[in-house]
Amino acid sequence: MSIVRTLARVVLGSLMVGAGVSHLTFARDGFRAQVPAWFPVDEDLTVLGSGAVEIGLGVAFVALPQRKRLVGGLLAAFFVAIFPGNIAQYVEGVNAFGLDSDAKRLARLFFQPVLVVWALFGGDWFRRVRARP
Repeated sequence: MSIVRTLARVVLGSLMVGAGVSHLTFARDGFRAQVPAWFPVDEDLTVLGSGAVEIGLGVAFVALPQRKRLVGGLLAAFFVAIFPGNIAQYVEGVNAFGLDSDAKRLARLFFQPVLVVWALFGGDWFRRVRARP
């Protein structure tokens, strides 16, 4: 299980770095479109900030295996924190990143818990703690 957990951590961390870089570069406009109208922070600042957080968490998840539990928990919390934006994209009918129908936007909502579990699994949150004799 350790190899699977390590692979999960490295793959998710790498994907987060890629997503963060895309926030800062080529996909910036698409991410700006996803910032809910009600969010009180400037769209561009929100996208840049979340991109920086994604890069930082992704790098930490890969490069700091001794802190995998902490980083996995932070990453799971990040996925929970951005979930209202995903709900807003569905409710407001915002087209971005190929999510151009209500069905696609709704399906995406069910993937967010998968990311939370993935982060917690990679962070070793589901390991049983054995009592010492």
